[in-house]
Amino acid sequence: MADVFNREAGVRRRNNVVVSGIAGARPMLFSHGFGCSQEMWRAVATDFEKDHEVVLFDLVGAGDSDRAAYQRAKYDSLNGYADDLVELVEALDVVDVVFVGHSVSAMIGVLAAIRAPERFGALVLVGPSPRYLDDDGYVGGFSTADIDTMLDTLDLNYLGWSEAMAPVIAGNADRPEVGQELTESFCRVDPAIARHFARVTFLSDNRRDLPLVTTPTLVLQCTDDPIAPLPVGSYVHQQIAGSEFVVLTATGHCPNLSDPEQVSAAIRAYLR
Repeated sequence: MADVFNREAGVRRRNNVVVSGIAGARPMLFSHGFGCSQEMWRAVATDFEKDHEVVLFDLVGAGDSDRAAYQRAKYDSLNGYADDLVELVEALDVVDVVFVGHSVSAMIGVLAAIRAPERFGALVLVGPSPRYLDDDGYVGGFSTADIDTMLDTLDLNYLGWSEAMAPVIAGNADRPEVGQELTESFCRVDPAIARHFARVTFLSDNRRDLPLVTTPTLVLQCTDDPIAPLPVGSYVHQQIAGSEFVVLTATGHCPNLSDPEQVSAAIRAYLR
């Protein structure tokens, strides 16, 4: 019993796990994207506290996670983060989990659900991309030159890149506060960890994993998404058998910030 308690405590500490809502109700677990933390989910997660057990956490290296747990070799692919996610749901001993993952966390959730399908009851993938690079017959949204330039800029001046790119990623130019919040989030991340995570994220290719998903899945796509354009969301939907595909009227790549009500409504409609 002590070992179980110590394991759960260790995982909670490592990932800065915060649990709220109704204990024992169907659990919902929210996972953030690159350069962010669990704070990015506050407006959506709060809406589900009245009828779910809500679990928020920070990926290792982000937010208030235990930075000492960051091991470059472990997190040299998304598999390290997926291992953490499986360990988290096992430590909390939850099943029928509704996993809500934004951006790169969508693929982390896919990998975790493939490894431990008995733990996951639904996947909600918000702005997912299994591969950011264009390929023969596949539109990822970025050329090799695009990615190389972005990564080089990150290496040279991460804070400058953050200030320039976060508003573009957020979209909604008529609401600068959305881009400003994302900029501030990016700037709070350790630049060395951010640079490594960026390479892991933007050079990943999880297309072959999608057909292996057996968990019921909802794909949420924004319009005018500069990171995961419409063909990417459509591809994810086509590759995950039985998935549902919803295109939000929200624009940009961060509807959890810009249009949380739309995200909540789409999730609730799917879970009915």
